[in-house]
Amino acid sequence: MTPTHVLRAALACLLVAAAAPAAAQSYPVKPIRIVVPFAPGGPNDILARLLGQRLSAAWGQQAVVDNRPGGGTVIGTDIVAKSPPDGYTLLMVSTSHAANPTLMAKLPFDTLRDFAPVIQAVSNPNLLVVHPSVPARNVKELIAVARARPGEIAYASGGTGSATHLAGELLRLSAGVSMTHVPYKGASPATVDLISGQVSWMFGTILPTLPHVKSGKLRAIAVSGAKRSAVLPELATVAETVPGFEASSWYGVFAPAGTPPEIIARLNQEMARGLNAPDVRERLAREGTDVVAGSPEAFGNLFRAEVVKWGKVIKAAGIRPE
Repeated sequence: MTPTHVLRAALACLLVAAAAPAAAQSYPVKPIRIVVPFAPGGPNDILARLLGQRLSAAWGQQAVVDNRPGGGTVIGTDIVAKSPPDGYTLLMVSTSHAANPTLMAKLPFDTLRDFAPVIQAVSNPNLLVVHPSVPARNVKELIAVARARPGEIAYASGGTGSATHLAGELLRLSAGVSMTHVPYKGASPATVDLISGQVSWMFGTILPTLPHVKSGKLRAIAVSGAKRSAVLPELATVAETVPGFEASSWYGVFAPAGTPPEIIARLNQEMARGLNAPDVRERLAREGTDVVAGSPEAFGNLFRAEVVKWGKVIKAAGIRPE
């Protein structure tokens, strides 16, 4: 390479390096799309809209939620994986994103390589609830019932590979008992059948499940998080009976890999500001949801650990997609 070529190459590198901070300083200059790989109305969708509203208000650019359900979240996720890494296409993810690399035989993207973490928005435990006919008022008694009746105790979930299914399998494996999984097409029909006694127990999201507990239609016996819930402080954690158990649901945002760190930092800062707003924190707390709003690095570390954790559960339980 001639000295002229070397000089040109060096100048090109300098121009690229200078362009990244400049792009971050002017970002955003057009609408931002937040892809939600689920149907409207669920927690992923609600959180995406909350974050979108905060970004729109702060930056004067519309943040549009784009629901792309299907394929066990693969359809919407693949859209983001193949989008330009410029900060204008984001992905709302939850625990299922960490399960899919093991659950799915083949994915059109690399879950760990093709995405950059932006922020873990929130985390929330689930309620372990049983039908009132089940003679168990705590986790120890539920395990004893399952041990006395191998395979007869059926538990519901919102679908194969869902966070509630994985939590149920983790409990079954950790306790060393045989129970039967009954998947449903969402948490609502699962709850209906639990109330009617068609199944014995399930892990349910606190907000929609709590009214059934208060009415006496279901009995809450534990929470799935590492600590007790502020909403139900009297309720023990599963870990108080099964040491090391934790199966909290979490929600966060990813960008396509290669998105400039400066843009990711701006997104993280503004989303964290929105999540920590007093009215937002109060609203989420009432729903049993904890604001996390940590750094991109912290979310990346959590996500990699979750891929390993749930991968082991899926393999040990022999879970296959429906």
